[in-house]
Amino acid sequence: MSGPVRNVVLVHGAFVDGSSWNGVVAKLQQKGYHVSSVQNPLTSLADDVAATRRVLARQDGPTMLVGHSWGGVVITEVGANAPNVAGLVYIAAIAPTLRESAMDLLKRAPPMPAGDAMITDSSGFLWLDRGRYHADFAADVPENVTRVLSAAQVPIAAKAFSETVSQVGWKEKPSWYVLTTKDRAVAPEVQKFMADRMGAKVVPMASSHLAPVSHAGAIADVIDRAARELSRQQ
Repeated sequence: MSGPVRNVVLVHGAFVDGSSWNGVVAKLQQKGYHVSSVQNPLTSLADDVAATRRVLARQDGPTMLVGHSWGGVVITEVGANAPNVAGLVYIAAIAPTLRESAMDLLKRAPPMPAGDAMITDSSGFLWLDRGRYHADFAADVPENVTRVLSAAQVPIAAKAFSETVSQVGWKEKPSWYVLTTKDRAVAPEVQKFMADRMGAKVVPMASSHLAPVSHAGAIADVIDRAARELSRQQ
């Protein structure tokens, strides 16, 4: 699929919903992009993949597919064999290879503070302790904002972290990776391992894990630059 990249599909991670991209959406819309923010159910990898594919199918023309955190697993699966996906952008995201799970990758480093702050409920869903949401997930987001985010958090099925991808989008699509150096959820050294393995263009950012909220403008700029680069290659 040829032509300039003017569509962006954003895929959120655990403990937030699609509104976590609101600042990024506004900045990209100001730049003239057609932006869609997926609402992942976070009930399984397959369910999140299906939700993302529904949104992707509505895009007319080449599209940047962007994932934050757990959303990286989703875009890795969705980005493969997707003719309208021009490139992938990972934001502090988990980028597995074939038959690899999020948990496989997270285990490459000692447990992170956010991992210790997760609580499993009786239905098998993980929640982030509200009292630790700010410090361990979004330390550079104002506390009044994180109080609202923690109140509206979407839990993720614990089993999702052990589910593996069956295809790998970054092996066939150009990729970018925003590496959050102040992350307390996904270890920066694990982020570097994943970014290097996929041959992504790495953009370091002195941010907490929730960079789409704390650094919305900078994240939008990374997506914009990636889209422009791909458009020039057409």
